[in-house]
Amino acid sequence: MQAVTVCRQATIEDVEPIYIMIENYSRQGIMLPRSRAVLERQIHDFVVAEIDGIVVGCGSLCKLGEELVEIRSLGIAEGYKGRGLGSMLVEQLVHEAKKRSLFKVMALTYEVSFFLKNGFTVVEKEIFPEKVWTDCVNCAKQHACDEIAVLKILN
Repeated sequence: MQAVTVCRQATIEDVEPIYIMIENYSRQGIMLPRSRAVLERQIHDFVVAEIDGIVVGCGSLCKLGEELVEIRSLGIAEGYKGRGLGSMLVEQLVHEAKKRSLFKVMALTYEVSFFLKNGFTVVEKEIFPEKVWTDCVNCAKQHACDEIAVLKILN
């Protein structure tokens, strides 16, 4: 029987699997941690990927400016990578950004080739003062950031 894969808006019931996924990445130093309380408050900004009813991927949008939004907390559970779920999530998040009239979508990432494959280009982090003052100012890696900035302009 064929597995049923769905990409959908997250609901409050998805907080725990999202939390566990983000916590796994956070322990590896790849993603900033998010508390369950923060996830509950921001759940409307998340989308999830499901396979046969099990949440196996997540991603969210964070508005940074009038036209600028960041893709963050993008991750796939162990054992589910390489199935195109990340691209499905990015496509859903880009669609959501368009619906919100946000036409510049950025991310800070270690997975540059993934974002290039999804239509983003590498840019200088410094062109996003909104990001720097919102999150980077509180980050332990602030003065030695090794993430790469990517941007997609929507039309």
